[in-house]
Amino acid sequence: MLKLKKQGAPSVGKIKNRLLAAFCLAIAGGSLLFCLGFAQFSMPSLNVANLFKNTEDELTPGTASVIKDENGAVISQMSRRVYPGDEVITAEGRHYRVKEVTGNEAKAVFIGMDQKLLAYREEYSRMEIPVAAVVKNTGTVGIYHSHTDESYVPSDGTYSIPFHGGIIQVGNSYTKTLSSEGTKVYHDTTPHDPHDNNAYYRSRRTAARLMRKNPIALFDVHRDGIQDPEYYRKTISNEDVSQMRLVIGRENPRMSSNLDFARRLMAYANKMHYPIAKEIFMGKGNYNQDLLPTSLLIEAGTYTNTKEEAMRGISLLASAVPTVLGVGGTSSPTNPTARHTGSWSAVGWILLITVLAGGVFLLVSAGGWNEAKNRLSQLMSGEFADLFGRRKK
Repeated sequence: MLKLKKQGAPSVGKIKNRLLAAFCLAIAGGSLLFCLGFAQFSMPSLNVANLFKNTEDELTPGTASVIKDENGAVISQMSRRVYPGDEVITAEGRHYRVKEVTGNEAKAVFIGMDQKLLAYREEYSRMEIPVAAVVKNTGTVGIYHSHTDESYVPSDGTYSIPFHGGIIQVGNSYTKTLSSEGTKVYHDTTPHDPHDNNAYYRSRRTAARLMRKNPIALFDVHRDGIQDPEYYRKTISNEDVSQMRLVIGRENPRMSSNLDFARRLMAYANKMHYPIAKEIFMGKGNYNQDLLPTSLLIEAGTYTNTKEEAMRGISLLASAVPTVLGVGGTSSPTNPTARHTGSWSAVGWILLITVLAGGVFLLVSAGGWNEAKNRLSQLMSGEFADLFGRRKK
């Protein structure tokens, strides 16, 4: 009995060592959890929180939100809810921010000409470079459709065809033009029906699958739902086409890079085929654009345009994509490999600081280098093993 009691009562020194080991494990565990949380925040592709947010807020086809300036002039209209803080950059470069919303009418204020867009316009106006020289640098492009049912009434007979709407053929037209320019394209037509607020959650799996191809750009192709076809219809190069709206989710941490890409694309596309890119809209939502810094949502006309107008329009936009992806300085967002470097660098610093903090604690608690070395040796050889229930022979 006495022998058992003696074995079961550890010495004061051993208790201290076990407490120290437990403290070190707590530091390591806490650091690991912190690093994982930091990685999720810094690397949006791992950010689970973004998957459980309403990112759509679409209106019924035929219903529109109208954005007006201070004088009551219409700036934009779209079949989606508009919120304070949403922004619009027109093809002319006028930049507006929504200040208040009443029902389906929003009032926006003019915040100035968008200087970055104007700078890109100036850059491209002076650039003389054949497309053939840059298409080899564009890499892979991924195309998919969160709303695979979207269709065009004049051509398809209805605004919605479940699982295989007319929007798929618009995506095919986009794919064909990009491929003819020498760009490798993956067009994923996986359906994500029904057309509800969970469609973007379902399409995220498709976007993630496309990410395995290491794309340099990712496009989610849609059409709008406003009733007036003339709002998008233009005659360009003697053909009736529908204009394109570029949509950025302002609740995604890559918004700055996505917006820069949209500015470049609108500037160059409109240089080639003015005004094929109607505007850039920055709305509440994510739209899975946290996956890549060159990710865009495109709205190819509206459901009352003909499908052929949308197909011709998106082909004109596609002709600008290779040059935009193939040209850019160090600030260009076209390098997808740059999306993880900063995150892992920061995690490395956190781990280094944690190790240094643990070393300082061990040194202070031991009272000197020799005792610290002895304690560390004991921890490595026996105490950690004891904590996990292992015993030395």
